[in-house]
Amino acid sequence: MGRISEGVQTKPDAEAQAARDGSTIFRARRVLAIRPFRRLWGVTYLCSVADWLTLLGVTSLATKLTTNYTAQNFAFTGVLLSALLPGLIFAPLGGLLADRFDRRKVMFVADLMRCGFIMSIAFIGGAWWLYVANFLASASAMMWIPSKDAAVPNLLRRPDQVETANQLGMVMTYGVAVLSAGAVYSVFTGISTTLHLPPNLFGELGFAKVIVVLIGLLYLTSAILIITRIPELSRRVHSAEAAATEAKKKEEETEEPKPGFGTLVRDGAKFVRSTPLVRGLLIGAAGAFAAGGAVVGSAKPYSSSLLAGDSAWGLLLVAVFVGLATGMAGAPKLSRRLPHDRLFGISIVLAGLALILVAVSPHLAVSLVAVAIVGACAGAAFLTGVTIIGSQVDDSIRGRINAIYQSMMKIIVFGSTAVVPLLIGLTKPRTVTVWGSPIIIDGTRPVMLGGGILAAIVGVIAYRQMDSRHPETILADLRNVIRRRPRRANGLLIALEGTTAADTANQAARLSDWLREVGSRPVVLAADPALDDKRLAKLVSGASLSGARAQALAAAAVRADIVERDVQPALDLGSIVVMERFVDSPLAHLSAVAGLDAKELEGLADWATGRLRPDVTVLLDSDPGGAPPGPISIEDQWRVQSLLSEMAAADPDHYVVVDGDGTEDEVAERVQTAVRAVLVGRRSGLAPIEEVVEA
Repeated sequence: MGRISEGVQTKPDAEAQAARDGSTIFRARRVLAIRPFRRLWGVTYLCSVADWLTLLGVTSLATKLTTNYTAQNFAFTGVLLSALLPGLIFAPLGGLLADRFDRRKVMFVADLMRCGFIMSIAFIGGAWWLYVANFLASASAMMWIPSKDAAVPNLLRRPDQVETANQLGMVMTYGVAVLSAGAVYSVFTGISTTLHLPPNLFGELGFAKVIVVLIGLLYLTSAILIITRIPELSRRVHSAEAAATEAKKKEEETEEPKPGFGTLVRDGAKFVRSTPLVRGLLIGAAGAFAAGGAVVGSAKPYSSSLLAGDSAWGLLLVAVFVGLATGMAGAPKLSRRLPHDRLFGISIVLAGLALILVAVSPHLAVSLVAVAIVGACAGAAFLTGVTIIGSQVDDSIRGRINAIYQSMMKIIVFGSTAVVPLLIGLTKPRTVTVWGSPIIIDGTRPVMLGGGILAAIVGVIAYRQMDSRHPETILADLRNVIRRRPRRANGLLIALEGTTAADTANQAARLSDWLREVGSRPVVLAADPALDDKRLAKLVSGASLSGARAQALAAAAVRADIVERDVQPALDLGSIVVMERFVDSPLAHLSAVAGLDAKELEGLADWATGRLRPDVTVLLDSDPGGAPPGPISIEDQWRVQSLLSEMAAADPDHYVVVDGDGTEDEVAERVQTAVRAVLVGRRSGLAPIEEVVEA
C-alpha cells in the first residue's frame, strides 16, 4: 500500500493514466501488437470483403441469369435467403467441429470450400446452381466462424483484451470491409462504362463474372494465410479446473476414442443447463434478438405511420446504426466500472424500455432519439455477450456456445422478421391526433410495444441469472458509472505486513486456514513474490544483477507476474486472497536498507501491481530486538518497522495494527479478531464474509 508521504499518486496523474489505459486507441494498439491476432484480423478483412462482395456480385449475376421481370425483383431476396438458411442448419455443426478438431484446419478447409463453390458459379452458370452454390458457400462459412471466434481468446495475452479484440473484429467486418467491398464493386461495375468496353468482354455475364472469380481468390488467399502464417490458431487453452478434469479422464480412459458428436451435443446442453452465466446469456440474447426482429420487420411501415415523408425511413436507419456504433464503442469503457454480467442484463432492459418509447412516440424527433438508444443498448449487449463467451467460457466448449449464440441470433431474427408483417396486418390503421400532430396507429406500434415489454422482462431474467454480485447493490455500480470510478473486484484482498518474513508467512497461512474453516467463499494464499526463491534467484543470477535498483526491478517483475497470474484472477472469481508482504514490507525494506527513494519505489509498485490495493492490511507490530539474528541488522529492522508504522498511521481506514509479540497461537488469535472486527465494521457486501463474521 506504500504511503510514505502523500501516500498515493496525485489525482491529475492518476486520472491521466486511467484515461490512457481506458483509451480505445491505446487498447486497440496493444491488441494489434500481438502478431497472431493481427494476422487473423487481416484474414478477417479478406473474408469479410469477400462476403459483402458475394452479396453484391451474386445478386448481380442472379439478375443477369434470368429475363423474367418478377424473378429479377426477387433475386436479392433469393440470394439473401440462400445465405441465411445455412446459419439455421449448420451453425451448431460448426461449433462441434470447432471443439472437436484443429480449428486452423477447419478454417482452412472451409475457405477452400467457399473458394470452390463461389468460383464454380462463374463456370457452371445457371440460376439454379447460383443459389445452390451460394447456399453451400454460406454453409462452409458456418464452419469457419465458430472456429475463428473460439480461437481469438487463445491468441491474446490477457482475458481483458477479448472485448477490444471483438470490437476490432466488428469494426473490420461491418465497417472497413463494407466500404472496401462497395468500392471494389463500384470500380468493377463502372469500369466498362468509363472505358467504353464491350459488355460481353468477359462473356454474357460481363464483369459480374470477374467479381465472382475475385471473391474466390480472396477466400483462397485467406486459406493460404491461415495454414501457413497463423499456426497459433491450433492452440488450446484450458482453465485449471478443465485441464485437471481432462488429465484425469486421460488417465482413466487412455484407450477409449475421443467423444463423438452425440456426446459433444449432450455435453454442450448440460453445460448450458448447469451454468447460470451462460443460461442467462442465452435467455437474454433470445429476448434481445426477438425485439430486434420486431424492429427490423416493422421499421418501414412504422416510418410511414409518423407521416414524416420517405426521408423518415432513412433517418431511422441512420439513427439505429449510429446507436449501434456508439454502444459497441462505449461498452468497454462501461465494463471498467460495471461487470459484464450486469452490463449485459441492464443493456437489454434499457433497450426494451427504449423500444416501448418508440412504440408510443408521437413525433419523428422522439422516435430518432429512442431508436438510437435501442441501437446503442443492442450494440453494447451484443458485444458484451460475445466478450463473456470469449473470456469466461472454457476453450473446450467455447466453439459450441459461440455457435449456439450465432445460430440463435439468425433463427430468432429471421423468424420474427417473417412473422411480424403478418402480425402488423391484423390491425387496421387509423389516424389520431396527439398534441396537435396526426399519427397513424397501425400494427407496428403494438408489435414494437410487445417486443419492448418482452425484451425488458427477459433482460431482468437474464440479469438475475447472471449477476455474480448479488450482495453488492446495483446502485453502487451505477454510482461508479456516473462518477467514472473503476468497479470494485468481486473478491477481497487481505495483506499481512511485518518486518520478519517468517512471521508474515506463518500468520498468512493460519489466517487463510481459519477463513476456509468458517467461510464458504474460496480462499487463496499468495506468497510474497520476492520470497519465491526459484523465480527470483533465477532471474537475478541469470541476468547477473547485483545492484539494489536492478534487484528491485527484478522483484517488481516477479510481483507483477503473481498479481496477473494468481491474485487478480482469484479476485475476479470472488475469492478471498490472503497475501503476505504484498507491497508495504518490501517497499519499506528497500527504502530503509538499500537506501532507494521511497517515491520511486512506490511508483514501481503501482506499475507492477496495476495499482491493486488490499481491502485490509494487517500490520504485525513486533519488537525487532526480540527477533533472532537475520540477514539484516537490528538497526535496519527498526527503520523498516518505523516506516511501516508511518504507513499505517497515514491510512487508518485500510490498516489494522496487531501486536506481533507472543506465541504464534496468540498472534494468530489477535489477527483473526482484528480481521473479524474490520469485516463487521465495513460490511463489504460479500455474503460469505457475513457468514465468516457470524461464525
